[in-house]
Amino acid sequence: MRRLRILCLHGYHGHAKMLQTQMAPLTKGLELSAEFVCVDAPSLSTGRFGWWHAVSTEDRNRKHVGVVGSARRYEGWTETKDWMISLFEQSGPFDGVFGFSQGATLTSLLVGLRNHRAEGGISFDFAIMVGGFASNDGSHADLYQRKSQYDLPSVHIIGKSDLIVPSSHSEHLAGFFKAPLMLRHSGGHVIPSDPLVQNGVTTFPQERAPDSDLAH
Repeated sequence: MRRLRILCLHGYHGHAKMLQTQMAPLTKGLELSAEFVCVDAPSLSTGRFGWWHAVSTEDRNRKHVGVVGSARRYEGWTETKDWMISLFEQSGPFDGVFGFSQGATLTSLLVGLRNHRAEGGISFDFAIMVGGFASNDGSHADLYQRKSQYDLPSVHIIGKSDLIVPSSHSEHLAGFFKAPLMLRHSGGHVIPSDPLVQNGVTTFPQERAPDSDLAH
């Protein structure tokens, strides 16, 4: 049976190796069924960080991850999108995408970009998001309106004590998906080691493995 290839996207101020460590509680036991491909945001090669910086429309000097507040402009989004298109074309295929925090938001945007000829070769079949939030960059609103694109299996892992991305924001993101599976844990803004969450995440990709009797 061919292993799934899952593209993994780190959070703000994160990087690929950090994400590998953070994901360890969830990926344990999946080594035979899935390959987790963690990548660095393109900004890291130039000494910056993050997949983008959310710039306030009221104060251009205020830059942050962009979870809450008024509408933002995601500075660096175009570069990240172009880099992602190239990654899928050169290093794909990927069966699914996993994202943590800002990486989860990026995952949700990639869902909207799937299978659009104008957006290159972005294609995958499922998404897993941890501590995610919907983009509040107005230019992304049309992506979330592509309802057929969000009709794919998705998992949303939500921390009840998350102070960085409040659970209501992760729930709002999940609402764009047709049939979201929401797995909750008592912790904060982390990739949890909660056994129930781990079991849910373990079962989810295994059911989607090529040649699985449960795959669909």
